[in-house]
Amino acid sequence: MFDPLEVKRDFPIFGHNPGLVFLDSAASSQKPRAVIDAIAHYYKHDHANVHRGAYALSQRATDAYEHARAQLAGFLDADLDEIVFVRNATEALNLVAYAWGLEHLREGDEILVTEMEHHANLVPWQLVAARTGARLKAVPLTDEGRLDLDAFETLLSERTRVFAVTQMSNVLGTINPVAELAAAARERGALVVVDGAQAAPHLPVRVRELNADFYALSGHKMLGPTGAGVLWGDSEALKALPPFLGGGSMIEEVTIERSSYAPPPQRFEAGTPAIAEAVGLGAAAGYLMDLGMEQVWAHDRALLKYALERLKEVPDLHLYGPEGPDRGGVIAFNLGSLHPHDLATALDDRGVAVRTGHHCAQPLHQRLGVAATARASFYVYNTRDDVDRLVEALFEARAFFKDWL
Repeated sequence: MFDPLEVKRDFPIFGHNPGLVFLDSAASSQKPRAVIDAIAHYYKHDHANVHRGAYALSQRATDAYEHARAQLAGFLDADLDEIVFVRNATEALNLVAYAWGLEHLREGDEILVTEMEHHANLVPWQLVAARTGARLKAVPLTDEGRLDLDAFETLLSERTRVFAVTQMSNVLGTINPVAELAAAARERGALVVVDGAQAAPHLPVRVRELNADFYALSGHKMLGPTGAGVLWGDSEALKALPPFLGGGSMIEEVTIERSSYAPPPQRFEAGTPAIAEAVGLGAAAGYLMDLGMEQVWAHDRALLKYALERLKEVPDLHLYGPEGPDRGGVIAFNLGSLHPHDLATALDDRGVAVRTGHHCAQPLHQRLGVAATARASFYVYNTRDDVDRLVEALFEARAFFKDWL
């Protein structure tokens, strides 16, 4: 297994912020020098528009952009023409919801989601349902924080046209059995859309093994820059998908009256893309593959196990989410009746950065019966010492706020 202390040295932000315990990678991860250098090198040496110029600089830029696509294809065990560059997972999910949903959904159709979905895999389907007459249903959760599989089987029907599910909850850390769920949904003829924003940074993903039609990820959660993400689509599903945005680069021929469109993935990359960001995302995928995603996942699991054991030492601390192998390195918690924002401020005073709020998952928090939680999330640069610092800060916060708990 890799040494997280060695990995941490690859991240300049920790050198510029000595003593920082960063536990908010589920919101956005830090960036290794390899990613920062790749973006800087592109701007210093190779910048030009892609796919358009016959001159050497443009060809180098195009090569860098397409090399990034190849790196993401390797990362997901996919084919080149199945990798669509977008800004983030949110845009990827909106692309599918609008391009496929407006074309295929009708009144009476059902869209099956889950109570643990991030708003990015819920709100687009609400918007499309309002325009098509389709309606949403949600798979409920068990008290342990897992999907109720019996309820899933009951809710799944011949009316189900879409099943939209997260691979890993950004609040509970729950890892859903996507392949099995997707197989059942596809038997009913449903389109399967997977939000992989939390899972892809942490565990090995081989998209074809998931039985999904589409898979979305955000680069900034997996060591890449903001403004770059990926929509993976099964090649046949992408070929059947109409354009989402129109303009340059996504066409074959244009007249005043009509246009014909390029094949995927170019069909979905209208206009000048985020070239440098894609290059940085490719470098991030390369960095993670060099670490080894099996090793990344093993580190994630070991740190989660240690953190859960240590956090149980803190009186009045309420932890959310399942315990077992079906959980990643995300821990949502509350300390007594203390508001999570007050708790996070106290932790920040001690150099520990955690997230607070509803984490873009309000229906999930309604299910938990709380308005908000604090959340600690781990990644490749986190250590057992970071966990110890979190626990120490929680004890100190509890002592300070003892009269308010």
